[in-house]
Amino acid sequence: MGKLLLVIDEGTTSTRAMVFEPSGACLGSESADLIQHYPGPGLVEHDAGEIWERSFACARTMVERCGGAQAFAAIGITNQRETVVFWDKQTGEPLAPAIVWQDRRTAALCREWRDAGEEAALHARTGLRLDPYFSGTKIAWAMRHWPQLREAGDRLAIGTVESWLVWKLTGGLHVTDATNASRTLLMGLGSGGWNDSLLDMFSAPREALPEIVDCAGRFGTTTLFGGEIPICGLAGDQQAATIGQACLSRGDTKGTFGTGAFVLTNAGTTPPTSKHRLLATVLWQLNGRRTYAIEGSVFVAGSLIQWLRDSIGLVATAPETDAIARSVPGSGGVYLVPALSGLGAPWWEPEARAALSGMTFSTTRAHIVRAALEAMAHQSHDLKTAFAADGADWSRLRIDGGMVANDWIAQDLADILGIPVDRPAFTETTALGAAMLAGIGCGIFTDLEDAAQMRGSCTSFEPQLDAATRDGRLAGWKRAVEQVLA
Repeated sequence: MGKLLLVIDEGTTSTRAMVFEPSGACLGSESADLIQHYPGPGLVEHDAGEIWERSFACARTMVERCGGAQAFAAIGITNQRETVVFWDKQTGEPLAPAIVWQDRRTAALCREWRDAGEEAALHARTGLRLDPYFSGTKIAWAMRHWPQLREAGDRLAIGTVESWLVWKLTGGLHVTDATNASRTLLMGLGSGGWNDSLLDMFSAPREALPEIVDCAGRFGTTTLFGGEIPICGLAGDQQAATIGQACLSRGDTKGTFGTGAFVLTNAGTTPPTSKHRLLATVLWQLNGRRTYAIEGSVFVAGSLIQWLRDSIGLVATAPETDAIARSVPGSGGVYLVPALSGLGAPWWEPEARAALSGMTFSTTRAHIVRAALEAMAHQSHDLKTAFAADGADWSRLRIDGGMVANDWIAQDLADILGIPVDRPAFTETTALGAAMLAGIGCGIFTDLEDAAQMRGSCTSFEPQLDAATRDGRLAGWKRAVEQVLA
């Protein structure tokens, strides 16, 4: 058996395979875009077959490039969370489109449950909210509206994306790790198991669901790469990134700025409770013991820049936004509230819509682009305020994700949050976290502290903005959000 670690990092808009040495050195990656389908307003779907085919193709390329299956010790998988896949256990083929985490089709259903007074008890059991974001509501909708799922009977399999990939890699192993299970609305946060009353509420057949397992261990073996490689690490993308950022002590906090923005604070081994509309979630489970996190989820971050580029034509490439933002001293009073798929934490308004306000005849393209970038720090400040109210304020933020390659955004986060912001030299911390877990699962590392040697150096950004300017921006942002919520 070799020493290399293969990671399949399956995201929302692309999937990739990366190879790591135990030292943390990345030997390369292969990626492929994924097509997002928008069959109607608020609807977002993936072709699960495409997810599998492109993920497998990327992984196969990297295995061949790095010496074949015999060079590898283990596979780690990390994935877009909450997206749910429906497939046939006999044929191994999808029975319906995968419903993506961004999808809003269950907003009315969630509102009915909230109006019926279901949310408080559900939040206490799961740590989550009644929102279309989570897998359980998507399962409930699919079981009502897609007859082929009901007709499949005992052949129906339901799982999040890592569960789907493990099934395909192993030829039929049906498992999910505790981090992904904790995002479904179907798992008791304290018990770590499927909850019968929640399964009934969301019409989720127990026999269709996977077994909940640890984040590190030997979960099965694939022979699809010309030899046996064990699958030894599993975690949802945001938990994997938190591990990759070595947030191993209570209070350690990371923020990932990718398609959306997600901040997680290590909350220790006792299930946390938020009174300010944040989420409680499993951060990792090892040897049957869970460590938890408090999470704030922002639905639109990098996807806002993608929208400005692809739908509006305001920028040609994402990297050029750095220079555009620096070309003006401020946003000129312009605010962009990016509720393109509703508002996440701490508002949880799935039917909120985006708004661009404060424009005059003097407003230029640069002001609008800068307002879009400034929205990242503004939304993060809203989260920081909620975390502080829950007794989990941030003293330092470790950032990663595609957006923070932009130095302007990293500095703006430090300025608006008023705390130091650390960016690692290697920003693909989601894949790194999955590699760390795989390394533990196959015995290369003894625990997370041992695996943390894979994390490299960081650059720190210190706050520089004067208080008056900062307070003025935040006051304007507050007014802009209030208008959207109204």
